[in-house]
Amino acid sequence: MAIARLHGGPLDGQVLPLDDDSLTRLIVPYSETQIVYERRGALEGTGDSDGPTTAAFHFVEAQDDINPDLDGHDE
Repeated sequence: MAIARLHGGPLDGQVLPLDDDSLTRLIVPYSETQIVYERRGALEGTGDSDGPTTAAFHFVEAQDDINPDLDGHDE
């Protein structure tokens, strides 16, 4: 099992277990929408003694507006 490290977007800095380390995109539920992260770079920590295998995923897009302006005012 590997670890996905998320960069950017609303889940910046979070880590998630990654059952399949060959994934190139993660679609993650977030509130009432979904957000998309895309893998960049090679796997890190793939040796026997250098910690867990990790993959960096960077924010690409959200399916819907994740910060709606409900009252119509720019603040």
